[in-house]
Amino acid sequence: MAEYDVIDDGAGLAEAASRLAAGHGPVAVDVERASGFRYSQRAYLVQVYRRGAGVFLFDPPPIGDFGALQQVIGGVEWVLHAASQDLPSLREIGLDPVGIFDTELAARLLGHERVGLGAVVEDTLGITLAKAHSASDWSVRPLPQSWLEYAALDVEHLVDVRDKLVAELEEQGKNEFAAQEFRAVLEREPKPPREEPWRRLSGLHTVRGRKALAVARELWSAREEYAREEDVAPGRLVPDRALVAAVLADPTSKSALAAVKDFTGRASRTQLDRWWAAIEAGRAVTQLPLERASGGDTLPPPRAWADRNPEADARLKAARPVVERRAEELHMPTENLLTPELLRRVAWTPPAPATAESIGDALTALGARPWQVAQTAQLIADAFVESVQDVSAASEGAS
Repeated sequence: MAEYDVIDDGAGLAEAASRLAAGHGPVAVDVERASGFRYSQRAYLVQVYRRGAGVFLFDPPPIGDFGALQQVIGGVEWVLHAASQDLPSLREIGLDPVGIFDTELAARLLGHERVGLGAVVEDTLGITLAKAHSASDWSVRPLPQSWLEYAALDVEHLVDVRDKLVAELEEQGKNEFAAQEFRAVLEREPKPPREEPWRRLSGLHTVRGRKALAVARELWSAREEYAREEDVAPGRLVPDRALVAAVLADPTSKSALAAVKDFTGRASRTQLDRWWAAIEAGRAVTQLPLERASGGDTLPPPRAWADRNPEADARLKAARPVVERRAEELHMPTENLLTPELLRRVAWTPPAPATAESIGDALTALGARPWQVAQTAQLIADAFVESVQDVSAASEGAS
C-alpha cells in the first residue's frame, strides 16, 4: 500500500501548487467532510490530482489560506463527482473553479443505472474502489493511512473517467446537455434558509397542540445553538426522538425531565439546565407556532388536484407520461430531463395561451435549462391541448 502524506502548512501548499502548475489537463478535486459528526460542513481533507503532477492531500484547518492553490488551478476545468455537494465546502476555503465536469451528473444524463463514484469508476474503467470510509469522521487526527489511500483513489481515476464519459456524451449527442447542466451547477445560488427549520424534527407529527409545538421549537433552537458552539452534529448531542420524548412527557420539573427514560443522548444530562430552560421558555412564549407550517408557494400534493383544481389535474396527467416517454427515448432519468416540480408548476398555473413558446418561457423562469425546454416544451403544450379536449368531452358526456 502506498504511503500518503497530508500537506498541512503553507510551505507544503506552495510546493504542491508548483507541481500542479507543471502538470497538464483538468484537475480532479474531492472533499471529505465530517457530516454526522460535526455541525459545520467544512472541508477536513481536500484531494487534488492532475496528470503529470500526481495526487495531493491537503488538511484545510491548519493551512487556512489556499490562495496559492486557487491561483494555479482556479482557471482549469475541475472534475468532481456530485459537484453540488462539494462546491460549498471548497468555496468556504477559497477554492472556486471557472468550469467543471461532474462525473455523477454526466452518468445520469447518459442513462447509467448506477451513478455512485465507485459504480461509475467500475463501469467506465473496470476498476473496483473500496468505499469503506465514506461515512467516517474526517475531523479526527491523525488520519489513518487506509483512509488516506481511500481518499487518494477518489481522485486518482476521475480524469480517466471524465475522458470516457466525454466520449459517451459525444456518441449520444449530449455534449451540450452536459455543458448546460454543469454551468447550472456552478452558477446555482445557495438555497435560502428554511423559515421554520425546527419543523424538520423527526417525530414532530406526534406532538399535538400549539403550546407543545412552542416547547419543541425552543428545545430544537437550544440544541442548535449548543451544537454550533461545540461544532458537533445536533443529533449526536440529543437525538430528535429524545427531544420529542421530552415534549410528550411534559415534565413538571428539571428532575422530572431527567427521569424521562427516552430523553437520551450524550448531552441530555450534562446540559440538563439548558434543556429545562428551553422548556420553560417554550411554555412562556405568547406567539405560538401554527399547528401546521404555512404553505408559502408550495403546491398541494397531486393526489388532491382532482378535487381542488380538476383542469390542472388533467393537464398533469396528460403531460407526465409524454415527458417520461421522452426521457426513456433519451436514455436518462425523467428528473434529469425535467424535474417533477417544474412540470407540476406549469400544469397548476399554465401561461395563457399555453403554447410551446409560452410554456418554454415559464419553464425557463422556473430554472429549466435551454436543452430541457427544447426537449419538452412542445410536448407539454400538445399534452395540455389534449387535456382540454378530454375535459370538454367528459363534460359533454356527463351532461
